[in-house]
Amino acid sequence: MEQLYYFFGSLFLFLALGVPISLVLILCAMVMMYTSGMWDAMTIPNIMLDGANNFPLMAIPFFVFAGEIMAAGGLSKRVVQLSQLLVGRVKGGLGYAAIVASILFAGLMGSSVGEAAALGGLLLPMMQQVGYNKGRAGGIIASGAILGPIIPPSTNFIILGSTIGGLSITKLFMIGLFPGIFLGLGLMAVWWFIVRKDGYTETITFSRAETIAILKDASPAFMLPVLLLGGIRFGVFTPTEGGAFCAVFAIAVCMFYYRELSFRDLLRVSAAAARTTAVVMLIVATASAVGYFITLAQIPKHMTTLFGPFIESPFMLLTIIMCFLLVAGMVMDLTPNILIFAPVFYPLILEAGIDPYHFGLLFVLNLGIGVITPPVGTVLYVVCGIGNIKLGELVIKMLPFILIEILILFLLVYMPEVSLTPLRWLM
Repeated sequence: MEQLYYFFGSLFLFLALGVPISLVLILCAMVMMYTSGMWDAMTIPNIMLDGANNFPLMAIPFFVFAGEIMAAGGLSKRVVQLSQLLVGRVKGGLGYAAIVASILFAGLMGSSVGEAAALGGLLLPMMQQVGYNKGRAGGIIASGAILGPIIPPSTNFIILGSTIGGLSITKLFMIGLFPGIFLGLGLMAVWWFIVRKDGYTETITFSRAETIAILKDASPAFMLPVLLLGGIRFGVFTPTEGGAFCAVFAIAVCMFYYRELSFRDLLRVSAAAARTTAVVMLIVATASAVGYFITLAQIPKHMTTLFGPFIESPFMLLTIIMCFLLVAGMVMDLTPNILIFAPVFYPLILEAGIDPYHFGLLFVLNLGIGVITPPVGTVLYVVCGIGNIKLGELVIKMLPFILIEILILFLLVYMPEVSLTPLRWLM
């Protein structure tokens, strides 16, 4: 039990001191190794190498690369235009278009930060031009960005599936599809009330010729998630091979169909994708070292003892875990949270008889909400930077969206069939 205190004490101490997360994880691993009495300078580097050398994780650089290509090669603009075509005729059409675009982007990029950056750069100037409150406009962009970790292909589900042995990444992808769309509909319901409260009246209309041109241009963006999920579902390729398919498809469309991505641009995008992948994989490697000592110290067993009184009541257990993760998501980013807490909580929920895929959905959705909550919400700072919005103004104006997302999270906790029934249909 002492190792449990050493782990959480060192983790939150180093975070409070502002140490970068990858160094925090290495320091936590060193503290746990020292307190366990097995100091060896080569143990942590060897574990880090083994943790990064994981075949399912190869999908991450492919999906990151594909997302960077889409953002730079014209697909982003077409997705926004398609969203405006679908819902722009309604009052407050730009807000509805932002939510629809978030759903479509989630099926292309699988990253909340990338989604917020791409949509923010395109839609925030348009929203401010027609008179939207800056904080409200940024709020709808930021709140829609959490669909990226839920709707497939999600790099966070890949990380979760590779962290917890025995979980199928294909099933994790599929369980996120319908709840992600449901979450988008919840955001639309909130926007319906906000449009009437704030008095937004703008609509977006297109001529017949413009409609045909938009549908023609946006068809590759629409077909990519269909081909990807269909290919994974019917066994044409694995999720890792699906990532490679996405990258090749994005290159072909952006370089030869849209012709908006030059070879020089491709090199620049490749470098950006490499930097992003390096950051993710460094966190994965350092978290693997922490995970090794968590297992060695039997912290999951201690957590089972600690939460033992609640194992007989799965809903109560899930409620307590969800409340803990909401707090953890406020102080640490999504990826390290998955890598640290998934090995801690999964043995507990399995003993309680909770479906591991349902918990995986709740786990990632909960921590996804953390990227739009202060003080460490990475998406908040991206949107503030793009839209020149003060952080306090953004947080206040997006509170209704955060509340509906938390409400849907706990609705899924108490109504697991909302996620499990569609999973059975899809699989």
